[in-house]
Amino acid sequence: MALRLAAGISTAHTDYGTVLLNQRSGEYWELNPTGTLVLRTLLEGGDEADAAQAVVAAFDTNLTQATRDVGELTAQLHSSGLVL
Repeated sequence: MALRLAAGISTAHTDYGTVLLNQRSGEYWELNPTGTLVLRTLLEGGDEADAAQAVVAAFDTNLTQATRDVGELTAQLHSSGLVL
């Protein structure tokens, strides 16, 4: 499923990944390079399977683990109100 950032969420890319700031609450999340790749893939219109494939291509992991990790990150981003 393609995602979009919720209203009031801004991002900043760092040497270590991406920071997401909820401007309403002042809370922020820091994503490592793997999380950054997942988020970017989903924001660019890819689905979770595309994101898992991107993780497998970029990092030393298998598709089963990548699929599980992508699902967990996506659920956390939704439950935190960072994405729609």
